[in-house]
Amino acid sequence: MNMNFAISAAVMAVMSLMLGFVVHGWLLGPDYKSLGALFRADEQQMNLFGFMIAAHVLIGVGFTWIYRMGREAKPFLGQGVRFGLAVAVLGVIPTYLIYYAVQPMPGNVVAKQIVFDTIAMVVMGIVCAWINQDKRA
Repeated sequence: MNMNFAISAAVMAVMSLMLGFVVHGWLLGPDYKSLGALFRADEQQMNLFGFMIAAHVLIGVGFTWIYRMGREAKPFLGQGVRFGLAVAVLGVIPTYLIYYAVQPMPGNVVAKQIVFDTIAMVVMGIVCAWINQDKRA
């Protein structure tokens, strides 16, 4: 691990938190509010915010770690898009499909979650690839 890894992990953690707020707090917030007791009240969520921070730090470290293990000496943009899509296929899409199967979530909300979070993963992939460019590219 070097300084570039630490910077990338920190940037990815902040991006994950901020994109999570945009997707789930802003874009999907009204949808979630309409579902009532399916989600914790705002005050309860804030009392557990430390878990949210821990999760985003882990996302930042994991995102950077896995990207750096598979990067190639190719232009960063294509690699970032590819990596973001791979993360979505491995994590985002299956997770929401499983939640849909076990939680009474409306299909249109699940579709929005999948689309918005996939876009977020692609954006994060591009930024991660840009920060961690293989100098041979």
